[in-house]
Amino acid sequence: MKFVYIFIWLGMMASTLCAQSYTEVVEQAMECTQKDSLRQAEALFRKALKMDPKNPRNALLFSNLGTVQKRMGKTDEAIESYSMALNITPYATAILLNRAALYMEQGLLDKAYLDYCNVIDLIPEELEARLFRAYIYMQRRQYAEARIDYNVILNKDLKNKAARLGLVLLDEKEGRITRALDALNLLIADYPQDASLLKMRANMEVDQQQWELALLDVEAAIRLENRDTENYLMKGNICLELGKKAEARTAFEQAIALGVPRTELQEKLKACK
Repeated sequence: MKFVYIFIWLGMMASTLCAQSYTEVVEQAMECTQKDSLRQAEALFRKALKMDPKNPRNALLFSNLGTVQKRMGKTDEAIESYSMALNITPYATAILLNRAALYMEQGLLDKAYLDYCNVIDLIPEELEARLFRAYIYMQRRQYAEARIDYNVILNKDLKNKAARLGLVLLDEKEGRITRALDALNLLIADYPQDASLLKMRANMEVDQQQWELALLDVEAAIRLENRDTENYLMKGNICLELGKKAEARTAFEQAIALGVPRTELQEKLKACK
């Protein structure tokens, strides 16, 4: 009987040592992650997973491994790690969002869409999932569905900039130009230092052939962001429409100075003579 007890005791000790070893490796991996020693962290997370494949903590380990791999630029491997984590905990919204973001980076919109839908089923007012799903709907030209998502966001966060901007784009795509401009004007009033909003309004004014207003907006955008070649190209084109050839040439030359190949603007420069 004594031998039986000894074997039981040895088995318990071995189990304890294994558990301690697993925990220690995980702690080392976390320390390496915090120190940006990503290769070492990746190796340690893999080691811990092999040591105790059935440990319930492995969902978190796979998730952490995926995040490390994402930081290392190993997108495919990161997606695989997040998927392994989701096999263990399929309702982990943070992991679903992480995997969806990587799918978005790879242009795999259908796969990202499924992850965002799963998140929204679990947390209907999750803003990140709603925003990106609305973006996917926009790419699919499912404008009614996109509008629903944007409105859900605004019902929770009335000043949400991304959702407000999304509705501006929706109204523009659906031909509601006056409504789009009104909403954009409110956005610019709230964010007067955002050059991208001014450039957007200038583009809409160009589409409406409101040349003088477009010129005012693009010049304001240039004052805020003087390294954006698109602004100078837009200004040059607007000035040509207004017959301001000298100003147009100056704008095109500024674009060239910022890196636009002169060969691409030869015809524009000729029109400035």
